[in-house]
Amino acid sequence: MRIEGMLGRVAALVVLCLVLGAASAWGQSLESVVMPGAVIKGHADVEHECGECHVRFSPSSQPQRCLACHRDVRADVRDGAGYHGRIKEEQCRRCHTDHKGRDAKVVVLDEKKFDHRQTDFQLRGAHRREACSGCHRTGRKYRDAPQNCYSCHRGNDKHREGLGQRCENCHVEDNWKVARFDHGRTRFPLLSRHARARCADCHVDEHYVGTARDCVSCHRKDDTHKGHNGPRCESCHTEQDWKATIFRHDRDANYALLGRHRTIECTACHRAPLYAEKLPTQCFSCHRQDDSHKGVLGAMCATCHNPEGWKSGRFDHDLNTRFALKDKHRSVKCESCHKDPGMREKPALECVGCHLRDDRERGHQGRYGGRCAACHVEQGWRTIVFDHERDTKFQRTGRHRAVKCDACHRDGPFRAKTDDRCHACHKGDDIHFGSFEQKCDTCHLPDDWRKILRAATDRFCRGGAEPGAHRRDDDPPKAAFWIPACAPVNDLPARPGRRDDGRTSDAGRRP
Repeated sequence: MRIEGMLGRVAALVVLCLVLGAASAWGQSLESVVMPGAVIKGHADVEHECGECHVRFSPSSQPQRCLACHRDVRADVRDGAGYHGRIKEEQCRRCHTDHKGRDAKVVVLDEKKFDHRQTDFQLRGAHRREACSGCHRTGRKYRDAPQNCYSCHRGNDKHREGLGQRCENCHVEDNWKVARFDHGRTRFPLLSRHARARCADCHVDEHYVGTARDCVSCHRKDDTHKGHNGPRCESCHTEQDWKATIFRHDRDANYALLGRHRTIECTACHRAPLYAEKLPTQCFSCHRQDDSHKGVLGAMCATCHNPEGWKSGRFDHDLNTRFALKDKHRSVKCESCHKDPGMREKPALECVGCHLRDDRERGHQGRYGGRCAACHVEQGWRTIVFDHERDTKFQRTGRHRAVKCDACHRDGPFRAKTDDRCHACHKGDDIHFGSFEQKCDTCHLPDDWRKILRAATDRFCRGGAEPGAHRRDDDPPKAAFWIPACAPVNDLPARPGRRDDGRTSDAGRRP
C-alpha cells in the first residue's frame, strides 16, 4: 500500500511539470503572436527574445533592460553627463519607440523645443542661429557630434593649421573675425616692447607652434657681443631697452667690482665666451704679468694691495700678524726684518731677533739677556719704562737712585735673583766686621753712611737694656770694634782718620 501511494505522488508531479512546460511554451508563442510589429534593425537579433527588453508584468523595470545593452547611455546616467545624465529619470519608451518596422526612427526630437543646455555643449553666439544639421550629420548619433571647433571649422582655417587646432584661444563664438588672443596665458608673456611688436616679427609665415622663446632666436642679428656672451641675453637686458642692463656683478656674480675693476671692459677678464668657463677670483690669476715681485711673495696680492691701484695698498701688519708695528717700527723697511725676499721665513718676535747686534756693540754687551722690552719701548732705546720701585720689591732710596744697574747686577738682570740685603753689596764697607749681624739698616740710612738713626745711637752707643749692649765706659769684647764716640753724624766732631763718605779708615779704628 505504501509503495502504491508513493508511485501515485510521483506521477502527479510529472503531470504537473508537463502542464507547466506546455503553458510556458504556449505563453511564449502567444507573445510572438501578439507582437505589435517588426523591430528596428538594431534590435533584429533579439526580436524573438522578448525577455531581453521586457520584464513580464513589470513595465517599470524595462529601463534597466535598456541600459544593460546601451552602455554609453548607462555611463552618462551614472556620471550625470550628457543629455541622459541631466534629464529627470523617466521611462525610455516616452522618447523612444519600436516595433514600427526595420527602418523606423526610434529617436524623435522636437528641434524647436529641445533644450541644448542639458547637453555637454552649450550653444553660444552664432551657434544659436545654426540649424541642428550643421553639427549633427545624417546617419550619426547625436551624441557623436564633435565638440571642438576645429572638427567643424577645418575648412575655415586660413592659418592652415599653423596655429594648431585650439581655435578658441583667439576666436569667439560671436564672430570669427573677432580675435582676442591673450599672449599672457602662454609661456611667453609679452612685456614692454614685445607688446608692441607684430605677430609676424616672431611668428614667421604664421607658424606659431614650437616658436622659440629664447632671446637670441629673434635677436641674433642685434647681438653686439658677436656671440661672446652666450645666448642668455636676459641676464643683462630686459624687454624695455637693449641699452638698459640689469646685471649687477656684485650681486649676480658673487664678485664685487671695486676700484679700477669697475672701469675695465668685460673682455679684459672674460677672454673666453661667457658661461663657458668659471673664472678664478684670485688677483694673481689676472695680474701675474703685473707682479713686480716676480712671484717671490706668493699669490696673495690682496694682503698688501687693493683694487684702487697697485701703489695705494698697504699691508696691515697689526691686523694680519702677531707683531703690531708701533712708533719707530712703522718707518722701518720690510726687508730690515724679513731677510727672505719671499717672506717664507718667519722672523723672531723678540727684540733680540733684530737688535742683538745693537745690544752687543752699543748696549749691554749681551749681559742683560733678551728681555729688552722689560726696559725699552719702540719709541727709542733711550726711553726707559722700567720702574725699580714699581716692578721689583726693592725700593731705591737715597744714593741708590744714582747707582748704575751694573753696581748691583754684576751678572746682569734676569740671570740670577739679586740679594736685596745691604751687606750683600756693602760687605767691603762694613767697618764693624759683622758685629751687628750684617743688619746695616738698623743704624744707617740710604742717603749717606754718615747719617745714623738717633734711636740706634741711644741704643748701641750710649747704652741700652738689651743683652749685648754696653755703656760707653765699659770695655768692649775683644771681638767687637766700635766707632769712637758713636753719635748722629751732625753731632760728631771732625776726627782724625774719618773720611768724607762717613766711613772710618784703619787709622781711626780701635784695636
